[in-house]
Amino acid sequence: MVVGVTGSIAAYKSAELVRLLVKRGYEVSVVMTHAATQFVSELTFRTLSRRPVGLDMFPRVAEWVPDHIAFAERAAVLAIAPCTANMIAKMAHGMADDLLSCTALACTAPVVVAPAMNVMMWRNPALQANLRTLAERGARIVDCEEGDLACGYEGKGRMASPESVLAVIEECMKGRGKSKA
Repeated sequence: MVVGVTGSIAAYKSAELVRLLVKRGYEVSVVMTHAATQFVSELTFRTLSRRPVGLDMFPRVAEWVPDHIAFAERAAVLAIAPCTANMIAKMAHGMADDLLSCTALACTAPVVVAPAMNVMMWRNPALQANLRTLAERGARIVDCEEGDLACGYEGKGRMASPESVLAVIEECMKGRGKSKA
């Protein structure tokens, strides 16, 4: 199981999602964008997952392994939660300029996308077209919730609850086994 975390205030919900997945017996690897580290630290996810966190395309390690391929191969499911409008656009258009977008492009496992953004961004026709593209390619989109948004607006755009994302992940995991990361 791989959880991708992008740069959104909703990144704090990802910590709870990782905790729930580990509690259910899944091996969880986390890949963060650099923007995500502005909201929640790598240490949080390393502690909750009990595994190293992917941050860089080319980390300095004793044995070089292309991490984007390693994470993609490890994933029984790739869940990106929160998934920003930027990451949704990258995925819809095949862009791969960081570890998470490269992992998503290389991943052959089911992909779960939990969008999180401002209501104006959510309503934008380009964003909606990108979500349709991802859904047509088989991604499972966990619908946003309505309510107060961190930016002060009210409306649709809040990331779904960790429990809602977990339910979609577990639907995808049926028959795949829990031990796979």
